[in-house]
Amino acid sequence: MEEPQDHNHNHNHNHHEPSKFSTSPLSPACVNCGGPCSFPPPPTPSQWSETSPPPAYRPIRSPAINLPPHTNSQAIILAPVPQSLKVPVISLPHSFQSPSKKIQSPDDIRKFINSDSSKHFLGFVVALSESIRTHKISDSCHESITLKKIVSVIEGLIHWIEEIPPVQQSSRYGNISYRTWHNRLVENSENLMIQFLPDNLKSSMVEIIPYFTDSFGNSSRIDYGTGHETNFAAWLYCLARIGIIEEVDYQAIVSRVFVKYIELMRKLQSVYNLEPAGSHGVWGLDDYHFLPFIFGSSQLIDHKYMKPKSIHNEDILENFSNEYMYLSCILFIKKVKKGLFAEHSPLLDDISGVPNWKKVNSGLLKMYRAEVLEKVPIMQHFLFGSLIQWYGFLSRP
Repeated sequence: MEEPQDHNHNHNHNHHEPSKFSTSPLSPACVNCGGPCSFPPPPTPSQWSETSPPPAYRPIRSPAINLPPHTNSQAIILAPVPQSLKVPVISLPHSFQSPSKKIQSPDDIRKFINSDSSKHFLGFVVALSESIRTHKISDSCHESITLKKIVSVIEGLIHWIEEIPPVQQSSRYGNISYRTWHNRLVENSENLMIQFLPDNLKSSMVEIIPYFTDSFGNSSRIDYGTGHETNFAAWLYCLARIGIIEEVDYQAIVSRVFVKYIELMRKLQSVYNLEPAGSHGVWGLDDYHFLPFIFGSSQLIDHKYMKPKSIHNEDILENFSNEYMYLSCILFIKKVKKGLFAEHSPLLDDISGVPNWKKVNSGLLKMYRAEVLEKVPIMQHFLFGSLIQWYGFLSRP
């Protein structure tokens, strides 16, 4: 029978001189004649070398949040969701003290996480998240005189940025004018606290001012990260501990105070090019922030139309980012980072595949505990005093 003209698989059909690959049991054979082909077989697993390992496979979508490398993701997934707790208010008179750093090792982290201080602080963050659940930023809420004064203080800090323009310098990150801004913050911190502290709590300034001045970045390194953001939350927690903000204020703390704080931080980051402190790079949730994603996901729980995947809809981001913190964060990231979103923000991209906002919110709360409150490089700068006690347990009445 005459051989078909299209029988050509790029080898010399000489069965008397078999190909060098014919001795291998894995040599591919021609489907027409059974002869060996001249293409080598694909390498078997045993043929991969240590210097050239097989490519790592990471699914585009995963059933749970795709956590940064070296993270015990299974432990985070199986961990219980943090629950809200009431803030224990101190009784007066109280002996305030200048707070100091205590955490230096993983053992110190374990002591902190197991303490009442950690549980109540995280419970406060959860309570704030629950207070904004299903609410837009512009929704009416109880706004105390104290909170209005705190918002006014932050607005003043924003105005200072306009008075202290960045200088021309060769370095991309860390404009030294930020140090001038931060020095003014430290110098005026007592005057800022006096604006809303009642007379009988003026003595608390020795303890609450260090949290406040460390909430906006580090002046020597000219950087900002989730540790500084956590200090701002700790400052708010201290105000709750001394009783000048109450549970009825929580929604306004998020929608008025914290939103204004994020506005200030974005301006500081963009004007002075603050270096991201302790960033995970593309594996992090965000270069600078974590809490607005927690609060923002809570806002969107049970939303009729917007789902986690809606972050890929540009019209939704443009039209609703002023009302929802999560969308505002995504829009800001897309404006400051170039390229494909899945490449520069893979974690957020993976989260968009989670089916609903409630799962996103609970996952982020667990991740905040594991990736922020349980990390030595972040918490080694955290402060402890009489309001947030070290190794300590809150004194029982």
